[in-house]
Amino acid sequence: MDETKTFSTKLENPYKTYTMDLAGRPLKVEIGRVAKQANGAAFMHYGDTTLLCTATASKQPREGVDFFPLSVEYEEKMYAVGKIPGGFNKREGKASEHAVLTSRVIDRPMRPLFPKDYRNDVTLNNMVMSVDPDCNPEVVAMLGSSIATTISDIPFDGPCAATQIGMIDGKLIVNPTLEQNSVSDLQLTVASTRDKVIMIEAGANEVPEAKMIEAIYLADETNKKIIAFIDTIVAECGKPKHDYVSCAIPEELFAAIREEIPQEEMEQAVFTDDRSVREANIAAYTEKLREKFADQEDWLAVLDDAMYQYQKKTIRKMILKDHKRPDGRAIRQIRPLAAEVDTIPRVHGSAMFTRGQTQICNVVTLAPLSEAQKVDGLDPYKTEKRYMHQYNFPSYSVGETKPSRGPGRREIGHGALAERALLPVLPDKETFPYAIRSVSETFESNGSTSQASVCASCMALMAAGVPIRKMVAGISCGLVTGDTDDDYIVLTDIQGLEDFFGDMDFKVAGTHDGITAIQMDIKIHGLTRKIVEEAISRCKDAREYILTEVMEPTISEPRPTVNEYAPKIVQITIDPDKIGDVVGKQGKVINEIIARTGVKIDIEDDGSVSVCGTDPKAMDQALNYIKTIVTDFEEGQILTGKVVSIKEFGAFVEFAPGKEGMVHISKIAKERINRVEDVLTLGDVVTVICLGKDRMGRMSFSIKDCPKNAKPCNA
Repeated sequence: MDETKTFSTKLENPYKTYTMDLAGRPLKVEIGRVAKQANGAAFMHYGDTTLLCTATASKQPREGVDFFPLSVEYEEKMYAVGKIPGGFNKREGKASEHAVLTSRVIDRPMRPLFPKDYRNDVTLNNMVMSVDPDCNPEVVAMLGSSIATTISDIPFDGPCAATQIGMIDGKLIVNPTLEQNSVSDLQLTVASTRDKVIMIEAGANEVPEAKMIEAIYLADETNKKIIAFIDTIVAECGKPKHDYVSCAIPEELFAAIREEIPQEEMEQAVFTDDRSVREANIAAYTEKLREKFADQEDWLAVLDDAMYQYQKKTIRKMILKDHKRPDGRAIRQIRPLAAEVDTIPRVHGSAMFTRGQTQICNVVTLAPLSEAQKVDGLDPYKTEKRYMHQYNFPSYSVGETKPSRGPGRREIGHGALAERALLPVLPDKETFPYAIRSVSETFESNGSTSQASVCASCMALMAAGVPIRKMVAGISCGLVTGDTDDDYIVLTDIQGLEDFFGDMDFKVAGTHDGITAIQMDIKIHGLTRKIVEEAISRCKDAREYILTEVMEPTISEPRPTVNEYAPKIVQITIDPDKIGDVVGKQGKVINEIIARTGVKIDIEDDGSVSVCGTDPKAMDQALNYIKTIVTDFEEGQILTGKVVSIKEFGAFVEFAPGKEGMVHISKIAKERINRVEDVLTLGDVVTVICLGKDRMGRMSFSIKDCPKNAKPCNA
């Protein structure tokens, strides 16, 4: 062998490709082409949208956790839409709000399908590498996560599939394009298993309940076709599932706990509407058991989890078999409600909504449109957010102590849900030219704070004088299931305990006339159509009650004007060709107007001008400046201005920043003068009349010919 040469064999990389038609566009899945060291990987193509979706799991369970450590990532690469990231770093940073919300939508249907006693770390990574505007990458990521996990050796009871539904002019559209989504009255995402719906996420423009159910099950039909397609991939590429260390609680421990704490005593301990009392009761029992099992270290290690499971079984039995809820309410009964507005002084709008031990205070701030949030993402139709709803969840709201580290994924998700619920009723920017920030502060939490945020923010917007079209309220229903599909009970207005130990959190917000938002989380392998329809119906009844009996008596309509502390905005429209005159070179003119008056000015490309301020006189002055700048001089026009320059032949008068005229020395006074300075000095305010054009085609102005007591048009 000649060792001076380097030899290489050609890399053989056989891989399998699977295709199907999905809503009139080709869906292609490549298995074995890339990322072969992951437990499972799918190279996804929908039209020209391309994502790499992978599923990986740790070899051993994570020590010391009593939950399944699943992490879902949705990575938006800016090269996917031909952009370089903004900022100094020029690389993608932390996940955008949209990426966080997409990760949550993927997580929710996937999590229930993993074994409940599985404690190995699992990461589902979805990297968006190119975006075809006709093929939404979110859907591709959801399908890719399901395929990658199902073909992997990770224990998973899949597959599941996801479909988006839009609605334009009353017609339902499967997997709408990005452009269609931007004008759709419905943005619905539904995930399904083979037999049942497992996740629903929706934003809607007051879609009636019947139409929403129709859309949900149109998506479900599509999902069943996708699952059949995935089955063909799994049949050829699926790996045997690996064994894992079960973290299930030993039955011997449960038996010992029941012997010490009989079922009747546990029911008494949890049968209270006061969370602190219930937790104190459980803590006392747990301490008693620690002393009892002091010599059994293996039991002590899982005692807290065992007590959690004992509570769960007790509460589920009480609800399902005895129709008894922990706080004594009837199955359809809502907790005590209270509402008020103007809770916080001097802010632009505020309201507080209380439901049992859930309490939200919402504060609204109004600002000019220039303060809308800029959005730098993959969707070309979403470049800014005029309405921003943010949700905060401090530890004191649940009686705990921990430092605040900023909003997590849950907080971002709850804020986005309330934002989605209220967007359909907001006035357009032509009617109400404000950017709006709505912040929900959680004062107390015991279930469904996101829907309390909807109620509080609706009232705060009205208190701030935002002319919303209709009032919006939200409520959440829960579910406890038995051994069969027909053995279940739906609970209206679930509290925290019923959420933790139940099977569903079905949140619906809307007006009297229809749904504006849905978010459904479940812990089981799906819901039957009967349960979905009952939950939607139950939420409608509760929503109507909250609107009619609580919110409308508190504030029946938006205030006629914005709050006295809010900025006032006046709009005018100018000729778009005159925008450059108002702005001036490098912004010199508009910045001078702002400096003189203290207002804020926004100018749109169509010539819409918004002047924002708190001093009406300053706003009027700014408007007069703008009107003067865009108005062409005409003979006979009366103007007032300031002398800004004196020459031998006359004086220059400024009528507005960047708008000047010259008064010849012969037009200053009725008598003859030798020097301009004998009559005028810099800074003098004078009234002039336009004489038309002189012999050289320039506009000529006169002080001496101006009629007495004439009212200037720019005063």
